[in-house]
Amino acid sequence: MYSDKQRAHDILRKIIDKGPYAVEAARSIDGIPYTVKNGSWPPGYGIDWWTNGFWPAEMWQMYLETNNSLYREEAIRSECLLDEALKNFETLHHDVGFMWLISSGVHYALEKDETSRRRLIFAGDLLASRYNPNGFIRAWNDGSENRSGWSIIDTMMNLPLLYAMSRLTGDPRFCLMAEQHARTAAKNFFKPDGSVYHIVIYDPWNGRKLDTPAGQGCAPGSSWSRGQSWAMYGFTLSYLCTEDKMFLDCARRVSDFFISHLPQDCLAPIDFCQPVENKAIDNCANAIAASALIELSRILSSAEPLISAHYKCEAAKLLFSLDERCACYDQSIPALLTRCTGAYSDSKPEYPILYADYFYIEALRKLSGETRLFWTMV
Repeated sequence: MYSDKQRAHDILRKIIDKGPYAVEAARSIDGIPYTVKNGSWPPGYGIDWWTNGFWPAEMWQMYLETNNSLYREEAIRSECLLDEALKNFETLHHDVGFMWLISSGVHYALEKDETSRRRLIFAGDLLASRYNPNGFIRAWNDGSENRSGWSIIDTMMNLPLLYAMSRLTGDPRFCLMAEQHARTAAKNFFKPDGSVYHIVIYDPWNGRKLDTPAGQGCAPGSSWSRGQSWAMYGFTLSYLCTEDKMFLDCARRVSDFFISHLPQDCLAPIDFCQPVENKAIDNCANAIAASALIELSRILSSAEPLISAHYKCEAAKLLFSLDERCACYDQSIPALLTRCTGAYSDSKPEYPILYADYFYIEALRKLSGETRLFWTMV
């Protein structure tokens, strides 16, 4: 019988076959990969771009899968590039967890590299500095408007950096900030159907909830699919770090919403509320959700084996649908997943986005038996 574990292993072999080309292409650009144009990585966004930790993290995943030093060298090379962002820390944002926990944090966990630990501590202090005592972490810096009260669901995925900070330093303040942010999000981001908003705007002076604009979804109050997947995984990670059952319940609620609203081909639309004539999808949401569901399955394996099996089965469906319908294994093109979308408002949806590849590889490795979790390794 051809098991899900064996199929995941076989997909990983196809990814490994094209891996060296992706590394070679990354070394030819000024910056860190984000998307593909004309068959190659174009010059990356600014070094403070929020996705820049996913490339070194992907390299660590590939190194652990293959033991090929090429990937270790590229992980460390790209981690060092991020030092320029730390030098210009005023431009940084809540996504420093994405940038350093799964790059420097993994490097430190694997090799006890002291420079990586210092990078991680610096990033954690920056994230803690964004905490509002009314119980939330400010997401973004000011642009055309004052955004001091803006909180977004994506931040749930950056909280593991604060949990790691308390483990590294012995200082409970970081963990307490993360827990309070998660509780505030559980109270204010969920809708009655189990889905979540992308953005909640609070009054920064008293914490009163003011508004829930559309953000990267199709309309205010809609259900942006990647936002649902951030919530699925983010609340799962908060449960793993705290054992607070409320966070597990939140992860299950939004996961059940996500699964129940998937179309027959298991490829989530950009927004579950988008007009039926719009068929555009976001593979980022699918890959993130798959990895989240595998983690939930592990948590529930003893207490609720049937639910655990259900979540694992749904994760496998997502991954195998991506493999069959949306993955590119052409060794002359560096990216893997082809139909990703940054936001519903993108003028041209469905293009490769680097972090979809990261979560695709992470989820496939977990389905094939990997138990180490980058988000909690430190």
